[in-house]
Amino acid sequence: MEYTFTFFFTLEYLCRLYCSEKPRQYALSFFGIIDLLSTLPLYIGWIFGPIRYLMVIRTFRLIRVFRIFKLFSFLQEGDLLMRSLAISAPKIGVFFLFMVIMVISTGTLMYMVEGSIPGSPFSDIPTSIYWATVTMTTVGYGDIAPITFLGRVLSTVLMLMGYTIMAVPTGIVSAQMVHDHKPKRKNRFCPECGSPLPIDAHFCSFCGQKQKLYMHEMPKASHKQSATHA
Repeated sequence: MEYTFTFFFTLEYLCRLYCSEKPRQYALSFFGIIDLLSTLPLYIGWIFGPIRYLMVIRTFRLIRVFRIFKLFSFLQEGDLLMRSLAISAPKIGVFFLFMVIMVISTGTLMYMVEGSIPGSPFSDIPTSIYWATVTMTTVGYGDIAPITFLGRVLSTVLMLMGYTIMAVPTGIVSAQMVHDHKPKRKNRFCPECGSPLPIDAHFCSFCGQKQKLYMHEMPKASHKQSATHA
């Protein structure tokens, strides 16, 4: 099976190099490097033999698992998800920065509260920041816990904040996916004066004409043409 998989991986890599308009760009890309590292260990073993210090190269075979990410390019839903994540990346980045600031501030505050207590596990600020990260993400390992009343109050507040804050990235990506999947609706125009209207407008804000909600794009009409038609 090792020989069979290596043969197909090698064949695919060579075919991609041959079919690509820019072979160098593919060879230096993320998936190009993964494809190359997926095929090298067997050939290196053939050339150099079972040398002990080269056995570490065989661990590169584990990189093959990353090839599963290529399946996203064959799935329409996967493409929608990846596009939504890419568009939402700046917002998620701002949220991540906010989370970093929160855990650093809360961890430092907890160290000020618990650090001077004998036997307290909050021995330094990095340990307190680790506790704040575990608590805010609602993981709750329980290896570090406050022992004072004020520390437990702060811990409770942080837990409640974690439940509300951790849902923000999911909402950002979900809103973007709904926006991308939502069909584009045509613009509406008032049949009386030709002014643009919101989708859910019942009356025209310019001439006061009552509108039909199912009416979409309409040709512009002047007051003179409306009077002549009447």
